[in-house]
Amino acid sequence: MSATKREEVSSHLRYIRLELREMHQMLIKDDLLPDLSEAKEVHAQLDALLELLSEKRTNKIKKQFGKF
Repeated sequence: MSATKREEVSSHLRYIRLELREMHQMLIKDDLLPDLSEAKEVHAQLDALLELLSEKRTNKIKKQFGKF
């Protein structure tokens, strides 16, 4: 994985971790469920991260078998 992709993935993971930590604190301290929009935002971040990682994997497979 290139350095820029690695940094991008790390950035996504830091953001997701922070959001999930905030949601967890709401559940523990206040017995409140997180706002639906917040949960959807974290889900979208996870989807973006999966797409970023899947894109790399797909490109690698195409390079390996593109000659056939």
